[in-house]
Amino acid sequence: MSAGTTSDSTSERAASRTIPPAPTPPAASPVPHRRPFPALAVIVIVVLAVWVIARYAFADRWNLALAPNDTTTIHNNLNTWQDWVAQNQNVNPVFIYFVNYIQILLQHVSDFMNNVFYQTQTGLGIPYIGWLGTTVLVTFVAFAIGNVKVAGLTLAVFVFLVLQGLWTDAMASFAQVVTAVLFAFVVGLPLGIWAGVSNRMNAVITPVLDFMQIMPSFAYLAPFVLIFGLGTASVTAAVFIFAVPPIIRLTAHGIRQVPTTTREAVDSLGATGMQRLRTVLLPMSKRTIVIGINQTFMAALSMVVIAAYIAAPGLGSDVRNALQGLDVGTAFNAGLAIVLIAIVFDRVATAASVRAELAVRRGNYSNRRRLVLVAIGLVLTLVAIYLSRTYMWAAQAPATWPNWGQAISDGVSNAANWAQTHLSFLTLDFQNGIAYGLLNPLQSLLVDTPWFVVALAFVILAYLVGGWRVALWVVLGSLALLVLGVWSDAMFTLASTILASIAAIVIGVVIGVWMGRSKGADRVIRPVLDAAQTMPAFVYLVPFLGLFGIGRVTAILAGVVYAAPAAIKIVADGIRQVPVNTIESAISTGSTKLQMITRVQIPMSVKSIALASNQAVIYTLSMVVIGAAVGGGGLGYLVINGLQNPLYFGKGLAAGLALVVLGIMVDRVTQAAANRSGQKARRATELLPPPKISARPIAEAA
Repeated sequence: MSAGTTSDSTSERAASRTIPPAPTPPAASPVPHRRPFPALAVIVIVVLAVWVIARYAFADRWNLALAPNDTTTIHNNLNTWQDWVAQNQNVNPVFIYFVNYIQILLQHVSDFMNNVFYQTQTGLGIPYIGWLGTTVLVTFVAFAIGNVKVAGLTLAVFVFLVLQGLWTDAMASFAQVVTAVLFAFVVGLPLGIWAGVSNRMNAVITPVLDFMQIMPSFAYLAPFVLIFGLGTASVTAAVFIFAVPPIIRLTAHGIRQVPTTTREAVDSLGATGMQRLRTVLLPMSKRTIVIGINQTFMAALSMVVIAAYIAAPGLGSDVRNALQGLDVGTAFNAGLAIVLIAIVFDRVATAASVRAELAVRRGNYSNRRRLVLVAIGLVLTLVAIYLSRTYMWAAQAPATWPNWGQAISDGVSNAANWAQTHLSFLTLDFQNGIAYGLLNPLQSLLVDTPWFVVALAFVILAYLVGGWRVALWVVLGSLALLVLGVWSDAMFTLASTILASIAAIVIGVVIGVWMGRSKGADRVIRPVLDAAQTMPAFVYLVPFLGLFGIGRVTAILAGVVYAAPAAIKIVADGIRQVPVNTIESAISTGSTKLQMITRVQIPMSVKSIALASNQAVIYTLSMVVIGAAVGGGGLGYLVINGLQNPLYFGKGLAAGLALVVLGIMVDRVTQAAANRSGQKARRATELLPPPKISARPIAEAA
C-alpha cells in the first residue's frame, strides 16, 4: 500500500471517529424518470426553419433596403429640425428661458477649463497654467488624495505626454473630461444621495439610469448637435450625460448598503436626517462614492474620444483622423496617450477609495508627517504655477526634448505593414473565414429576409424567453425601426452584434470558469481585465486595424475584446458563489472535475452567465457601432455620415434613435433570459439532496 493511500485511509478513520454517521434515510420508492417533451426547442427550430425558407422563397423582396444616399419622408422631416431650432432659438420661450441658459453655462465652464489647461484665444494661445504647472498640479493632487506611488505614476505619464509630442491635444481631452466630471459631480452626487435616502426617488431614477446606460455612445451625439450645434457645449453635454450614471448609481448604492443597525443606533440618539447623513451615511459610503467618481472619469474619457465626431479637439480627433487615413502608427501613438491618461485616472481614484476607507476606520486620526508633506507639495505646486505663468520654458511644452511619438508611430506603422504583407496568409484567411463562413450567412438571414418575417420571428422568440411583456417591447421596437426607415441598416448592425456577442460569451464562460475555480488564475488574469476595462472603446480598433485593415471583421473582433472582460468577471464571480454544500454533495457522489463544471457549477451559475451575456451584448452593440469608423457600416456609418454631411443629418438622427431602440430590445430580451435562468437555478437548488459527510478535501475535486 502506498503512502498516499495510507494517509487517506488514516484521515478517513479520524473523520469517522469525530463525526457520527448520518442516519440512513428510508429508501424512496422508484419513480420512473420521463424526460419532458422539448416543446420550446421544437418551436425554436420551426421558427428558424420558416425563417430560412422565407429568406430563399421571397428572394430579397420587402427587406426595406436603402442605398446610402437614399432618404425617406421621416428622414427629410427630421432634417428640417435643424432649421426649426435655428428659427426658434431666440423666439421660443423654451429656448429663451431654459435651453439657451444651459448652453451658455456649458459653454462658459468649458471655455474656462480650456483656457486653464488647453489654450486661450489670445496671443500664442498659451493656457493659464502651462505644462510645468499642470504636471506638478496633477502630481500633487494624486499624492494628496492617493499615495506616493500613484503620484510618481502621474508624473511619469504627464512627462511622457510631452515626449510623445501630444501635450496640447492631451490637454484638450483632459480639459473636456474635467469639465464633464465637474458637472457630473455637482448634479450626480446630490441625485445619488437623494436616491440613497429615498426609496421613491430610487424607484424613479433607476429606470432612467438603466436607459442611459443601455444607449450606445454614438446615440448621444446627434441630439445634442441638434439642440446646441457643433461646439464645446454639445461636447460637454454629451460627455456629461454619458458619464453621470455611475456616480448617481454608486452613491445611492453606497448609502443603501450602510447596515440598518447602524442607522437605528444613530436614530436612537436623536439625530436628525441631515446629521445622520453627514456623520454616518456619507462617511461609511465614501469609498463606494469614490469608485463612482472613478467610473465617471472612465466613461467621460471614453466619450470624449468619440465626441471627436462633433468637433471636439484633442486625442480623439487624432485617433479619428488617423483611422480615416489608415495611419495605424499615428492612431496607436494617440491611443497610447489615451490609455495612459485612463490608467492615471483609475489608479488615483482607486488609491483615493482605499484612503477613504482607512480614514473611516481610523476616525479623526491624522498623520502629522503626511500633513507636512502635503503642505510642502502645495507650496511647490504654487511655485510651478507661478513659473508657468511667467516664463515661456515653463508655459509651452519643450520642443527640444526627444520626440518619442514619431518613433512610436513609425515603429507601429512598419510592424503593421510587415504583418499585413507577411502574415496575410493567416490574417486574410481568418478574416475571410469569419466573413464568408459566419457573418455573411447571418447578415443575409437578417437583412435579405422580408421585414415582417424577421419581426415575427423576433416577437415569437421574445415571447418564449420572457413572456408577453418582452414580446410587446419587441413589437414596439420593430415598429419604431420601421417608422425610422432604417430597418435594413439596423439588421446589418444586429448581425455583427450577434456574432461578436456569441464569441464574447464563449470566451467569458471558458475563462470565467477557469478564474472561478482557480485562485492562481484569478490573481494573474484579473489585473489584465482591470487594465482592459480602463481603455476607451475607440482605442480597441487600432490594433485590429493594423492586422486586418478596414472592414466589418475588424469591428467585430474589437467588439469581442471590448466585451469579454466584463463577461469574464461576471461568470467568475458566479462560479465562485456556488454554495459549498452543493459542491460537497457533488463530491460525495464521486463527481469528476469535468462533471463538477458541467453538471454543478455552470448550471448553478446560469443566472450569472445570463447576466454576463446581457452585458456582452450591450458592450458589443456599442463597439460594433463605433466600428463604423473602420468600415463597419450599419447604423454607426449613418450617424457619422449625418454628423459630417448636413444633407443627411435627418437620416443620421434616425439612425441614432434606432440605436436606442435596438439597445432597449436587446436589453429586455437578455434580461428576461437572465431572470428565467435565475429561476431555474433556484428551483434546481431546492431539489438538490442534502450533502453527504465526506472526509475527502473539497478542493481536491472542485
